Amino acid sequence: MTYETVDVERRGGELRITLNRPDAMNAWNAQLGEDLRAAVEQAAADEEARAVVVTGAGRAFSSGADLKTSFEPGPDGHPELETVLKQRYHPIITGLRTMPKPVLAAVNGPAVGIGLSLALAADLVIARESAYFLLAFVNIGLNPDGGSSLLVPERVGFARAAEMAMLGERVPARQALEWGLINRVTTDEAFDAEVDALAQRLAAGPTRSYAATKRQLDAWLFSRMEAQLDLEAGLQQESATTADFREGVQAFLEKRPPAFEGR
Repeated sequence: MTYETVDVERRGGELRITLNRPDAMNAWNAQLGEDLRAAVEQAAADEEARAVVVTGAGRAFSSGADLKTSFEPGPDGHPELETVLKQRYHPIITGLRTMPKPVLAAVNGPAVGIGLSLALAADLVIARESAYFLLAFVNIGLNPDGGSSLLVPERVGFARAAEMAMLGERVPARQALEWGLINRVTTDEAFDAEVDALAQRLAAGPTRSYAATKRQLDAWLFSRMEAQLDLEAGLQQESATTADFREGVQAFLEKRPPAFEGR
């Protein structure tokens, strides 16, 4: 299959999915959401693909939602964030977690917002040293989505998750490794070779063993995922009706600090 905003490439037993909106730092618009969901479903159903790599084109893994296009108002004047999350984003996150083969996130640059959620939905995360991770939702008056309110604290604990979610500050790759948010960090120069080597190792490994291991890990983590995703989506829809959210988006588009009023 061919897609407008995602590249899918077979490399032997590896299937590589590359987010391909480099001029927008691979920000998610409607088309990317649709393409990525289809690519994930294709990867899950492909019996010849024994390992999946998700990465980004250009200088970013993904900068999160495209704020220029992602918040179109619904009939009530507020963005339909809950519907978008449930129909477009959630199947991607759950699709990566439940496919019976290992998934490697190769974070080549910033992983922000839903981009961070996408990376953490993988089984293993390797990052370029210059990359960073950011729960940016609070900076526009929203709450985390894409399962990050579960995935982040499960990896780094409550205190660090609260810091990431409430302060909305960048976590550099080396710090993310120290915290346990990700698995490996490489120099920028060695990144591509390290990703290829790890992907080839996974693609040549015991696929059914990997699948069974994923089921074991998911049994205690993802038994809560559906409820958490629903909670995130409902709360984000509530946040979308606030003045702080409108101010946060406007400030971002105008490239100025937001002036939140707590309402």
